[in-house]
Amino acid sequence: MIKNVSVADAIRTRRTVRHYLPDPVPAAHLDTLLDLAMQAPSSWNLQDRSVVVVSDTAGLEGLAWATGGQPQPQEAPVVLVFVAEPHAWRADRSDVYEQARRNGAWSDEFITGFAAASVEFQQGLAERGLEREYAVKDAMIAATYVMLAATEFGLATSPMNGWDEQKVKKTIGIEDRADLAIALLVSVGYAAEERIHPGRRALGHNVFHGRYQGA
Repeated sequence: MIKNVSVADAIRTRRTVRHYLPDPVPAAHLDTLLDLAMQAPSSWNLQDRSVVVVSDTAGLEGLAWATGGQPQPQEAPVVLVFVAEPHAWRADRSDVYEQARRNGAWSDEFITGFAAASVEFQQGLAERGLEREYAVKDAMIAATYVMLAATEFGLATSPMNGWDEQKVKKTIGIEDRADLAIALLVSVGYAAEERIHPGRRALGHNVFHGRYQGA
């Protein structure tokens, strides 16, 4: 069911759901969610994140194992695994530049300068051991887009933490890929429970201007 919700409404009403109905997620809804995930901001347009859609019994059982028996993979019809690709900047990106050129977004002059600056920036991250962190941030942004977009379709989600990365990797077939990182698991389906908003602290507790003033 498609709901007429604003982005603000989606943010305020979305709750993390741990228990799901067995009803499948319509393929069209899932395709839209995946498309919107890939539309999320990506630093340097690097697009250094991928999504593995897990919906088969063996895969969901594997994620239940990887998450220590959490209910989401055991009940939700779909779990999305967001994979960060820290070394994506080292690969050929000519297709990204060509697409931007065709769309009239980037000129040849801009592409030349942008490509060089991007490599220099990423090399700096590599020297400081920050490639993984940088890619995980991009993947997390994409996951957030999915969770908000799902609200429009009346779907529930849960950003999952507390998993064993190597077990997750084994489940999705990348146990031998030390160059990849698991950023987040997001269950998707129809809620079998109602979650009431527990509330948030007043803005003054966490929002500061100019300088951090927390404890």
